[in-house]
Amino acid sequence: MSGAASGFGKGPWAVIGAGGWGTALSVVLARQGHAVRLWARRPAIAAAIAEQRENTVYLPGVPVPPAVQPTGDLAAALRGAVGVILAAPSAHTRAILADMAPYLSPATPLISATKGLELSSLMRMSELAQDVLRPHFNRPPRHAVLSGPTFAREVAQGEPAAVVIASADSELAADIQSCFSDATLRLYTSTDVTGVELGAAVKNVIAIAAGICDGLGLGANTRAALIARGLAEMGRLAAACGGRRETLSGLAGLGDLVLTCTGDLSRNRTVGLELGRGRSLEEILASRPTVAEGVNTCAATMRLASRHGVEMPITEQMHAVLFQQRAPRDAVRALMERSLKAE
Repeated sequence: MSGAASGFGKGPWAVIGAGGWGTALSVVLARQGHAVRLWARRPAIAAAIAEQRENTVYLPGVPVPPAVQPTGDLAAALRGAVGVILAAPSAHTRAILADMAPYLSPATPLISATKGLELSSLMRMSELAQDVLRPHFNRPPRHAVLSGPTFAREVAQGEPAAVVIASADSELAADIQSCFSDATLRLYTSTDVTGVELGAAVKNVIAIAAGICDGLGLGANTRAALIARGLAEMGRLAAACGGRRETLSGLAGLGDLVLTCTGDLSRNRTVGLELGRGRSLEEILASRPTVAEGVNTCAATMRLASRHGVEMPITEQMHAVLFQQRAPRDAVRALMERSLKAE
């Protein structure tokens, strides 16, 4: 089922953030018959996409359909939109939401497609939307979270994928499910916004660890153990923050974790891979045009875990590697030599 059966009609939709994921979601909506306005923070990116019909910086080689209108004008992107997808990096989300607020209607659904935590406040993206938009609307915004095991390139190319749309408003989630689902993208609904968002954020930290193991030349046994114990960490934190552990066994938890820890298109795994090979974090980040959310998320997750008294040994070791110059091999040894316990 696709957009014609949903409560949104055929658009226009606004997609805020012209990185790889925002561009891919624009392509999906256009493929389903929607008009889309794709906003880029840098007007030069919008102009280049409009001219070349391709995002050569963040999603090269994928045609952008004529139904996608790139723009650097935020007001123009949002004007009359039946729904808004926010796909900007978490570090920029608060400022972008504040800039969006004057042009948003309280009735307009806002879908967060960002996987991260705000470093300063430790807020999830849904909490951030509440914090910024509620004072403008005098009521909570209509908000949902889109997450799951997806690489932007594969989604844009129409390879089959399944994701989760989570919202406290089950009617809104069902409408989005109907609007976005088609023969290549299948959506499942959830009411566990907390579990979905924390799974989406923390799996990026575990993916850096998986990349480090690969960079060190460690084998499949190590990777499997890391994924299993990483999932346990994610579940403990989600439960402590009010989410449901069972959510982490689904698409937004285990599914996304396996993809990000094993896939060659994973930005966070690639950061870990280079760390394991001996490059410095500064050198790695300086050479990349795209954001690896797991770096800032690692720092935020450590503070969130401390706030809730949650033990997260893999995250702790990744924090030491990323921010305290611990050698990657020493971090692996520290995990293996922890005190023995029952699973």
